Amino acid sequence: MHHFPFHIGDWMSHTSHLSPEEKAAYLAMIIEEYLHEKPLPDDIDKIARKINMRSHCECIAVVLQEFYERIEGGDGGWSNKRVRAEIEAYKSKSDKARASANARWNKAKPKDNANALRTQSEGNANHKPRTKNHIIKPDEVSDQTWSDFLAHRKKLKADLTETALKGIVRETNKAGWKLEDALTECVARGWRGFKSDWVEQKQNRMDWE
Repeated sequence: MHHFPFHIGDWMSHTSHLSPEEKAAYLAMIIEEYLHEKPLPDDIDKIARKINMRSHCECIAVVLQEFYERIEGGDGGWSNKRVRAEIEAYKSKSDKARASANARWNKAKPKDNANALRTQSEGNANHKPRTKNHIIKPDEVSDQTWSDFLAHRKKLKADLTETALKGIVRETNKAGWKLEDALTECVARGWRGFKSDWVEQKQNRMDWE
């Protein structure tokens, strides 16, 4: 994830007793878990290196004891309950959006033709899907996400033009997102396009543990 909701009031009320160093460690640890979408390492020294706070292991230990829980198995380590719930919700929403787009694709195209188109796309690594207006798929976007986004735009009766795509890319860069994530978010939320202002509005809704 490249963004997350941040509720300033909850943050202040839950961290008012922490020292400035402990607050800094807590925020850096939250960002690290959101960014990689998995628990922090099991070892405090490894956490300290990841967040570049090698001389503040005691602060990290305090934060772990109060705000984190140990996760066993798989990507085991230390995880914040609220962060973990947000990541799971984000992944679930993305999966549902992808499944919905696939369902629309299969419904809109005859089965044989749809399979032929997908086989051709997957078998040619240099193939770049185009819209009817000949918009070339950006290299940083996967074929599946591009197909999902085009199907989504088609459902909204909004043909993708070069101008529209440039606008989405501009707003995506402004928000500090990857284009792949921005298009997935558009499909998940039913957006025709993408605005950095919408991302900023989402960052003010979080109940910190």
